[in-house]
Amino acid sequence: MPALRRAPTAVAALVVFAAAACQERAPLAPDHATFDLQSPSPTSAELIAVGRAIFFDENLSLNGNQSCASCHDPAWGWTGPNSAINAAGAVYEGSVAGRFGNRKPPSSAYATLSPVLHSDRGLFVGGNFWDGRATGEVLGNPAADQAQGPFLNPVEQALATPADVVSRVCAGSYGDLFQQVWGTDVCEPEYVAEAYDAVALSIAAFEGSDESNAFSSKYDLSLRRAASLTKQERRGLSLFKGKGKCAKCHVLGTGNGREPARFTDFTYDNLGLPKNPANPWYGMPPEFNPDGASWTDYGLGAFLASRPDYALYAPDAMGMQKVPTLRNVDRRPATTAVKAYGHNGYFKTLWQIVHFYNTRDVKPTCADAYPVEMAILNDCWPAPEVPANVNDAELGDLRLTFDDEIALVAFLKTLSDGVAP
Repeated sequence: MPALRRAPTAVAALVVFAAAACQERAPLAPDHATFDLQSPSPTSAELIAVGRAIFFDENLSLNGNQSCASCHDPAWGWTGPNSAINAAGAVYEGSVAGRFGNRKPPSSAYATLSPVLHSDRGLFVGGNFWDGRATGEVLGNPAADQAQGPFLNPVEQALATPADVVSRVCAGSYGDLFQQVWGTDVCEPEYVAEAYDAVALSIAAFEGSDESNAFSSKYDLSLRRAASLTKQERRGLSLFKGKGKCAKCHVLGTGNGREPARFTDFTYDNLGLPKNPANPWYGMPPEFNPDGASWTDYGLGAFLASRPDYALYAPDAMGMQKVPTLRNVDRRPATTAVKAYGHNGYFKTLWQIVHFYNTRDVKPTCADAYPVEMAILNDCWPAPEVPANVNDAELGDLRLTFDDEIALVAFLKTLSDGVAP
């Protein structure tokens, strides 16, 4: 029986999403230079099918009640699908009742476009998770590195070891297809490490597929002259590119439809967001959150501080979080459904976060860590959670009118996928 073997230098060649997504978005396929496969060369469709099955499999959690899709639901723009949670702490409960993480789930769509985390003279670009800790250095793509995190996180899917994940995948209804794609040896106990990587690469293949990275919004159709933006939406786009300064971080493509807009530059920023006082992480026991209510989210800076090769840059990155794509930013199953915005879900509507960007440095500081509705009612904003490194060059006092804010929101609503031409 031929052995499944791992060649680390070739693993990166398995994942070519960034270039593919901006061109033909061709799905990846396992590289025979990396693995000796028992089966014929799998088609990309088979690989994506395996990744999709894993992504939606709730059995890949300690109590069989949580999948990747539990926090990354396609109907909600591949993020959290619960209005009540989004309206409060915006952090989702894990497989074990009462266990919560510390941040709002980001969208998993378009995550495969992010490059491997790297520094450009101290400016960090790429990686996944809000703090960039899924660097892509392990498997050649941040989306694949990220996919391995939640399975073993005790406040998420809470499985104990990679072997637990692999055994459940191999025993699943799609286990035969997993072996067909990656080789029958992939389920042998001696190849757990390789199989765990195959699980992550399969998920990343699905996340890089047209189902996830659809590029099918009204905005995309307008570039192909298959739809027309309204006057208000066009005004919002003009503000997005100009006075609103949005496109400085949420970058557009060429404008000719050949290079789809990413709506992120994959960098990190401290926007001066307040704490979300409803975040359940503050009440987690010391075994998970030893800082309790005094916990501060230093984001990228905290991650860089944990790396000797990057620690030098940590002070200037404290409080910075990943610039998310704005694609699907308003996607939800109904207009009454609540989505949360910001890494901690402090904001509950698009207008609220646009208004914050516009007036953060104009309004007085609230006397308390108000929830967003109270802050707006009192015409103030709470102090930044991390006052260092706040971006005051591209937001804070944009001098937009109320009508400008509404036009920006109207444009952002054109970025939801699933629009038929």
